[in-house]
Amino acid sequence: MSLTASSPAEIAGVLAGQTPTVGVEEEFLLLDERTWHNAPVADAARDALAPAVREQTRVEFRRSMMEMVTPVCGTLPQLREHLTANRAAAAAAARTAGARLVAVAATPVAEPDRTVEDTPRFHAISRHYGPIAHDPALCGCHIHVGVADPEVAVQVCNHLRPWLPLIQAMTANSVFHAGADTHHASWRSIQLERWPSLAPAPYLTSVAHYERTVAELVGSGVMLDDSMVLWWVRPSKRYPTVEIRVADVCPTAADAVLVAGLVRALVTTVLDDIAAGRPAVRPPEHLLRAAHWNAAHQGLAGTLMDLRGRRAVPAWDMVDLLADTVAPALHRHGDHALVTAELARLRTEGTGADRQRRAGDLPAAMRSLADLTVRA
Repeated sequence: MSLTASSPAEIAGVLAGQTPTVGVEEEFLLLDERTWHNAPVADAARDALAPAVREQTRVEFRRSMMEMVTPVCGTLPQLREHLTANRAAAAAAARTAGARLVAVAATPVAEPDRTVEDTPRFHAISRHYGPIAHDPALCGCHIHVGVADPEVAVQVCNHLRPWLPLIQAMTANSVFHAGADTHHASWRSIQLERWPSLAPAPYLTSVAHYERTVAELVGSGVMLDDSMVLWWVRPSKRYPTVEIRVADVCPTAADAVLVAGLVRALVTTVLDDIAAGRPAVRPPEHLLRAAHWNAAHQGLAGTLMDLRGRRAVPAWDMVDLLADTVAPALHRHGDHALVTAELARLRTEGTGADRQRRAGDLPAAMRSLADLTVRA
């Protein structure tokens, strides 16, 4: 079948019969182990990496942040191998620069040096958005799943929207800010809501609708350029993928693999839905936003919105619903046993937010996270 000559439903049917590729971008904080303040040593840490790893590493918007990027992966064990190796290399490099690499999603104490990385674009963002761009530094886990056709990618994003508050809750890993418990599970998510383009993706009918929406936002002046379309899910601008951006950076490589496996299976599941002509669930925008706020607030510790039934349910009931929904895709990918085992571990150990609070005070929580960051 020629993809260019086929309808989105026909293309989705072809893609659903394949195992999509997956890749992950992880952002980390560099922290001073004595104070747990942010340490602006990302350039030095990156310079300490071996050349091959350095090519997969970026100094992010802030000099206390590093981003590690995996290659495109075909299997979850391959993804785990790359994530584990990246984290180990970055942690060792951070040590040489006098800091600890910590998989935590928001500045826990303070950031004495808020200088942005020295690029014209980052300086323009800093000037335009002021304090929003400066406090706190925030770290996410961005999952790319291969969807080769742009029109299908837009439809996949529509179908994923109702599930993303659950992914947000499962990965909540930013409890502390300014040295205190924020009483939120994902402070990163709460802070990102201040940005004009960090929000649930709108429901879009086509690539043309997507492009028109982006042009309107850039034309309004709220975004500097189209690279600032940072919705919780979007068709990637650079790759033939759908990019899911809602997750906090995960405490361990295993946590990231779990979420990537679930998201990939969910993409395959919605490709089946698109091929069968089943429409996306389209919750009211006020409920979608409320569901995301609640997920950021509670994590898996309370209730979440079932946006299909428009009602609050126990968070773990939503996890079980997701696992049941994607089980056929997990079996097709050969991932069912791995994901089931990792879900059982998550149920026992809890989210990153749960683990931080269980550790006790902030220094104990950060020491625990620094150790978990490099756990194999």
